Amino acid sequence: MSTRGAAIHRGVKLEYLTIGWNLLEGVVGLAAGVVAGSIALVGFGIDSLIEISSGGILLWRLHADGDDEQREAVEHRALKLVGITLLALAAYVAVESALSVAKHEAPDRSLPGIALAIASLIAMPVLARAKRRVASDLSSSAMRADSWQSDICAYLAAILLVGLLLNAVLGWWWADPAAGLVMTPIIAYDGMRAWQGKICDECQ
Repeated sequence: MSTRGAAIHRGVKLEYLTIGWNLLEGVVGLAAGVVAGSIALVGFGIDSLIEISSGGILLWRLHADGDDEQREAVEHRALKLVGITLLALAAYVAVESALSVAKHEAPDRSLPGIALAIASLIAMPVLARAKRRVASDLSSSAMRADSWQSDICAYLAAILLVGLLLNAVLGWWWADPAAGLVMTPIIAYDGMRAWQGKICDECQ
């Protein structure tokens, strides 16, 4: 197998792993959120489902890599689609965070939610680093943008965990939605960069 072929194989495995993990996150997050009445957990679960679409886009991109004539066009379309998923994620986080603040809805205590956040904090940065290596090997900005999805999932897991702990220990109900509002422009900025094709100039 060629060096590029090996990189594509690694990328495909990473995307299947990402889809599987995000499906688990989505199911656990939604279930735990509904049981605990936690908007933060429900939001995290929906975020995971949004990220599955990004994994599907990258699988399409990687499977099309063998066609030299179509590779550039597919890369460009995939990058734009990943940008759309990032912008959708930013919009969702902003709306949910603003509603939480307006309604004074505190994240409830949830041991499954805390366990999920900790697991995501461990797993997602590892996936993100592996994706960036593949992105560098393939000169793929779309893969690089997808690695940001994994990074953002880790950031949101940290926000979820901190919000749950601050609320449980100090009674700071507003910590979780406030942190979500802080993250929104960061997510939106990377979504716009992906849409405009400006993600990861060093990958080119």
